[in-house]
Amino acid sequence: MSGWGAYAAAWALFLFTHAVPVRPPVKPWLIARLGQAGYGMAYSLLSLGVLAWLFIAAARAPHLALWPMPAAAHWIAFAAMLPAILLLALTLGRPNPFSFGGARNERFDPARPELIGRIRHPVLAALGLWAGAHLVINGTLAHALMFGGFIAFAALGAVLIDRRKRGEFGAAEWQRLRSPSRAARVSLPPHAGVRLAAGGVVFCTLIAGHQWLAGVAIWPRFLP
Repeated sequence: MSGWGAYAAAWALFLFTHAVPVRPPVKPWLIARLGQAGYGMAYSLLSLGVLAWLFIAAARAPHLALWPMPAAAHWIAFAAMLPAILLLALTLGRPNPFSFGGARNERFDPARPELIGRIRHPVLAALGLWAGAHLVINGTLAHALMFGGFIAFAALGAVLIDRRKRGEFGAAEWQRLRSPSRAARVSLPPHAGVRLAAGGVVFCTLIAGHQWLAGVAIWPRFLP
């Protein structure tokens, strides 16, 4: 299978892996057999593998240009990816009962929600920033469909997760968590400096390794 057929198959598998393994009764069944940590690791590896296949399929799809790459493409990506990476650095592994990517959610304090009080779904927000920037700078039909699809996935995912979580918590518990969170002052997590430094390292690594990841070397474009 090649061309548009492989691209369509990659999209179908992407949607399947992001719909079925995270829903009951499949997710509880998998957690019972793999454990919470095992499920998280297995699902992360599966997601990365499927995402890599989707990237490869998009690159190999017929080249149908819709718009040219902007001259300042690297700066557009920089302006979106830096806040996306730093957002993830400040929120991943912190208590977040509203979305995925959190840990020790029972410790969530609505009076001190950190960034979660403003951005309930930081992973989806980062995905939207990444996809939006790459949509602007990748004007082929296959990439426009892919990155546009990711933007829609992030927006729709936030709505669906809110709906599911509200149903799981019940209206009273949802309001108990959400109302103080929205009114609370934004604060940073413990060791925010270390997290931001780690995010900066990840950001620089992505720039340096972009050729290996996506087949395009971008670091020379930032040189004088």
